[in-house]
Amino acid sequence: MLAIGSQIRSSSVFGAATTRKFLLNFPREYCGRDIRMRKCHNSYLDSVSSESRGALIVLEGLDRSGKSLQSSRLVSYLEGSGHSVEPWRFPDRTTSVGQMISSYLANKSELDDRTVHLLFSANRWEKRSQMEAKLKAGTTLVVDRYSYSGVAFSSAKGLNIEWCKAPEIGLLAPDLVLYLDIPPEKAAERGGYGGERYEQLEFQKKVAEYYEVLRDSSWKIIDASLPIEEIEKQLQELASECLKECQKGKPLSLLWSC
Repeated sequence: MLAIGSQIRSSSVFGAATTRKFLLNFPREYCGRDIRMRKCHNSYLDSVSSESRGALIVLEGLDRSGKSLQSSRLVSYLEGSGHSVEPWRFPDRTTSVGQMISSYLANKSELDDRTVHLLFSANRWEKRSQMEAKLKAGTTLVVDRYSYSGVAFSSAKGLNIEWCKAPEIGLLAPDLVLYLDIPPEKAAERGGYGGERYEQLEFQKKVAEYYEVLRDSSWKIIDASLPIEEIEKQLQELASECLKECQKGKPLSLLWSC
């Protein structure tokens, strides 16, 4: 961890204060701990809740699976149905951490894989408190990529999947994960493919394998090869049902906390 921390601190883009805050709060008890994926479930942030709240809805999938388009359409639908809703996406490239990630993804800089993974995780932690506040205030968040992407992509590079999960522990768990399932070969045929670092067919195949490992009860699998309108309809139905549960007082839970 000290070696990783020194690599991150060496960047002028990543503010020193932000770096220190993240590393000091990194869950050290998990650094050498075996996080048993099939036995470790999300734990409730509030054991009992009767307060209506917004839903945390995450869209995941391979590059060019249609996440951004469907996220936008889902937000529009929920707004039209009278819900308070905001579109979010990770990485959030507006922050200092996000700008460093953006440079890396555009092949403008080179970083150690572990450093990159911690940057992506730090980017999510930057927004964690704001995320919780908005959900409790009744705003639904539709998020384009979340922790599952971070773990799947880093694991596909060869990093240990348990190590990859560790810095994500304690983030808010999604109420619903909408996974847009598409064969990597078909995604590669879509326009704009190959513009960023990870848009390589063989790598995307590995990412798909790790996504399968990460699936849990919050996931709903949607065939992303279907017509756009059919996918949109399925997402609307699933999201609407999820919102009903959250409005009835479903407690917030924490990601991968035993």
